[in-house]
Amino acid sequence: MNDGYPRWKRVFWMLLAGFMLFTIGKAVLPELLLAGKEGVAIVRIEGPILDSYQTIEELKAFADDPLVKAIVVRIDSPGGGVAPSQEIYNAVKRVRNEQNKTVVASMGTVAASGGYYIAVATDRILANPGTLTGSIGVIMQMANFQDLLEKIGVKSVVIKTGKFKDLGSPFRPMVEEERQLLESVMNDTLSQFVEAVAEGRSLEVAEVELLADGRVFTGRQAKSVLLIDEIGDLQDAIKLAGELSGIEGSPRVLETTKPFSITEFLESTFLGDVRALAPSRFSAPLLYLWLA
Repeated sequence: MNDGYPRWKRVFWMLLAGFMLFTIGKAVLPELLLAGKEGVAIVRIEGPILDSYQTIEELKAFADDPLVKAIVVRIDSPGGGVAPSQEIYNAVKRVRNEQNKTVVASMGTVAASGGYYIAVATDRILANPGTLTGSIGVIMQMANFQDLLEKIGVKSVVIKTGKFKDLGSPFRPMVEEERQLLESVMNDTLSQFVEAVAEGRSLEVAEVELLADGRVFTGRQAKSVLLIDEIGDLQDAIKLAGELSGIEGSPRVLETTKPFSITEFLESTFLGDVRALAPSRFSAPLLYLWLA
């Protein structure tokens, strides 16, 4: 039957359709075969820890998924705010204690201070030999502009309801009583860090205090002082998480895909972490942060 449509065009379109079906099937079939298979989820903590919301939401979602038997928390962070670090730490503990799921920490380039604080909430900690970790300590930074302002003829006028209300003001020197007050706050915050490490690593508080002077360790050094469990990379962590949770063979790996944001892309490309950290440093919060 000749309908006026050239035979070669029919053959071309049939071959093209077959190729497209083959390509789509090759991409989709592995996922379809893995659907319903028990797996290990990856939650990434990257860069300064300034907010805990997204990480906690990811942990909750994977904790509620019956097919997720274990979670690998991939940490590549120098730490950050005390409160968000503690919130993520508590969220990890809830996943382990309430959902009864295995959580393994995998350390990347840096997992220091607040990043390490989070790691001690997990069942096992793996680091690369050259990972920089530790930095158990607290830091608070404040600027003082008094001399500069005097040079340009600017005076600061403050009206306050109590003698400590402008504590840490950049417009006047800090007096000894204020320094002692801030040091007491920092010492209490440090003790919280030390107690978390002692509990998570099954160490005595006195043992951790010897290491809690802000120093960093390589992954190999950290293993020698019991701050981590094993030397290994992300794939090792995934394998271990699968084994600890009873998954046979290679586990299915799940990960949340973060939606693309042009604003975040431009900020990270041209400003890096400067914009994110500058307001925090100016307002002088307590930080579990390693300042390299």
